[in-house]
Amino acid sequence: DALLCHDDELEGRRIAFILYLVPPWDASLGGTLDLFSVDEHFQPKQIVKSLIPSWNTLVFFEVSPVSFHQVSEVLSEEKSRLSISGWFHGPSLTRPPTYFEPLITRSPHIPQDHEILYDWINPTYLDMEYQAQIQEEFEESSEILLKEFLQPEKFAEVCEALERGGVEWSSRGPPNKRFYEKAEESQLPDILRDCMALFRSEAMFLLLSNFTGLKLHFLAPSEEDEPEDKKEQDAVSASENTEEGTGHSSSEPENSRAATSDSSLQSDGPTDPEPEEDEGKKESGVPTCQGELRHWKTGHYTLIHDNSKTEFALDLLLYCGCEGWEPEYGGFTSYIAKGEDEELLTVNPENNSLALVYRDRETLKFVKHINHRSLEQKKSFPNRTGFWDFSFVYYE
Repeated sequence: DALLCHDDELEGRRIAFILYLVPPWDASLGGTLDLFSVDEHFQPKQIVKSLIPSWNTLVFFEVSPVSFHQVSEVLSEEKSRLSISGWFHGPSLTRPPTYFEPLITRSPHIPQDHEILYDWINPTYLDMEYQAQIQEEFEESSEILLKEFLQPEKFAEVCEALERGGVEWSSRGPPNKRFYEKAEESQLPDILRDCMALFRSEAMFLLLSNFTGLKLHFLAPSEEDEPEDKKEQDAVSASENTEEGTGHSSSEPENSRAATSDSSLQSDGPTDPEPEEDEGKKESGVPTCQGELRHWKTGHYTLIHDNSKTEFALDLLLYCGCEGWEPEYGGFTSYIAKGEDEELLTVNPENNSLALVYRDRETLKFVKHINHRSLEQKKSFPNRTGFWDFSFVYYE
């Protein structure tokens, strides 16, 4: 078990305390109380002190906008990290203004014809009839997993480049929101740079439109392209299937049982913290994407936080280096409805599998903390630490 980075701030909390009731304990057992420094934006930066639990020891600290701390993962299977914890309450401190991280740049597709698909992608997925089957399944459930997506030779080259270790990685934080490694694209080997270009290519935007029914390319059919009698028929069937006769665009997945929560269909209005920006992008009519190559290993995670952005988007994940990876290790992506604890969908890492998930403004996601059990992977793959994924998000 672990308690990831947080500041303890809730209305009225002023002093936090922990009384340790542990058996003989040392750092090798984990469970340390780690204290973080903060940056100029009052965001946690790095661990500056770790306190090892000790029997009958009382630890206390002021709860403030900068009191970021965590409990590192308990590694012992035999000993329990017992403690009594709580807070003394009083008048709340004044919080600094909420810090909003700079927006990640979104880009339209890069010009690249369909030949790139034949070079990279399993020919099965380029068959138009099979694409229609995929779209039908996706529109039913809002998610799909396409196995053996890349051609075996290309996938082997990608994995070899990742295993070789010639990639420059940087840690992504802050730790109260996320902790994993991101590849520096300017330093990528050619095969990995080409793979990133594949997911940004015009041909891929069109292929994803065919897979999902979303309007990610101007050639993708839209509601305006349908004959009038077809539109009337759809409108009738939509009104018959909803209590108030309110349907939705045919360019969106039809059913919300996977990563689109039912509550979104009954929302009184948008819940996105920046609706004006989204509306402007929607009016521009130019589909965009953002993406990164990520490395996941023991201790990595992402968290849902107060400023988590929620909007309509298509998530794409392609996994590499997942041989021997078990769900109990963590590292899977979970989708939940805003304000709910129950998972809508879990995407487990699976080699050369492309996961597509459509989410709405009522859906949040996080990557489960990777625990120490993941080190078991080294028994079968001594030179490997964790796995990698190509992570992209597409917007209509």
